[in-house]
Amino acid sequence: MKRILIANRGEIALRIIRALREYGYFSVLAYSEADKTSLPVKQADASICIGPASAKGSYLNIPAIISAVEVTGCDAVHPGYGFLAESPQFARVCKDAGITFIGPSPEAMEKVGDKSVARSVAMSAGVPVVPGSTGFVNSKEDLFRLAKEIGFPLILKAAAGGGGKGMRIVQSFKELEDSFETASNEAKTAFGNSNLYLEKYVSEPRHIEIQFARDKFGNCISLFERECSIQRKHQKLLEESPSCIISPKLRKDLSEAALAIANQVGYVGVGTAEFLVTPEEMFYFIEINARIQVEHPVTEMVTGIDLVELQLLIAEDRPIPFSQDDIKIMGHAIECRINAEDSRNNFRPSPGKVTQFIPPGGPGIRCDTHLYSGFDIVPYYDSLIAKVIAYAPTREKAINRMERALYEMVIDGISTTIDFHREVLKNAFFRKGDYYTNFVQRRMGIK
Repeated sequence: MKRILIANRGEIALRIIRALREYGYFSVLAYSEADKTSLPVKQADASICIGPASAKGSYLNIPAIISAVEVTGCDAVHPGYGFLAESPQFARVCKDAGITFIGPSPEAMEKVGDKSVARSVAMSAGVPVVPGSTGFVNSKEDLFRLAKEIGFPLILKAAAGGGGKGMRIVQSFKELEDSFETASNEAKTAFGNSNLYLEKYVSEPRHIEIQFARDKFGNCISLFERECSIQRKHQKLLEESPSCIISPKLRKDLSEAALAIANQVGYVGVGTAEFLVTPEEMFYFIEINARIQVEHPVTEMVTGIDLVELQLLIAEDRPIPFSQDDIKIMGHAIECRINAEDSRNNFRPSPGKVTQFIPPGGPGIRCDTHLYSGFDIVPYYDSLIAKVIAYAPTREKAINRMERALYEMVIDGISTTIDFHREVLKNAFFRKGDYYTNFVQRRMGIK
């Protein structure tokens, strides 16, 4: 690989551009008309417009992206996260065209990308899953039969995609049919796939994910956990590592489960296995994210390993250059996702011009963002505009450092979630590590 096209936008595009420059690759950014003045366009070695503002016409437009690869002479594509990052179809088109796709194979992606299929894979690998349907729920008769077998509360989940779309918690038969229709329609709109499956709803779990990597030689490593339980409507808002509730034994068990699934499907690349963990230290597999994660900097800070570099090494058919014993958790890292949303008005999106931007800095602070003063935040894409990561020797110091960083951070002209994160950080339950996936609703009174 020499010339790599980045089929993404925003902060992750800039993160990839920086990695490519550090490691001697030529970067080409594919951008939409709405992003022509963005910082990634300015920072890439070259750029090419692939379509109009709509994601469907640009970042989800496979023919346009393949054409851009050919026109610019690229030999590889980095999909980032979101958009086409977990599309087996896109990965297969790249493979058939002789283009290196920096991610797992389309075959592995098909096995882990569909949540219903991934459940079956996990079970065959001996990994516990939440009781639920073994396939898609294809009829109302199946829906009511399974609900009776599994018992309430239940959760309906879209087979494809993520980010909380196509998910509904159901407490009774009365809610079941309407929730099924709503979730199915939402999944169809968001992912082009209306398939749903059904699971028992675990009411107060922690959401823990294991970062892993596997190369073509079968070397498979865990980079340990990230705690992702601070979320709203199944959307992660804050992540940290290590988790303050994970014992060494549970960390080992979760890591072994993640690696068992990766080995089962012949996964090659960097990925994440997500689990629900109960207060009794029981855990259940949820899904595999077959891509770089939004929250990957948390792992980078506590392990010292560059995950984008690791993606590049694996994509070049090189072995992972370290062993499991080489990986240690050092210190504590917390990430706050800063969104262009009004957290005091039901998290309503807040597009517009950033009149002033001052990023946080100082010891132990990292800010991944594509913002600059005068930048126009457009309404067509995800509302994530920055990630602030604080690193310190202890969790308490990392929290204090993050509070200081958010106090320094200035984003004028739009509404953001900075104040929301300040409220989380000063919450007594959060500070002592006593929180679950319902923290935002239960401890902060936010729906």
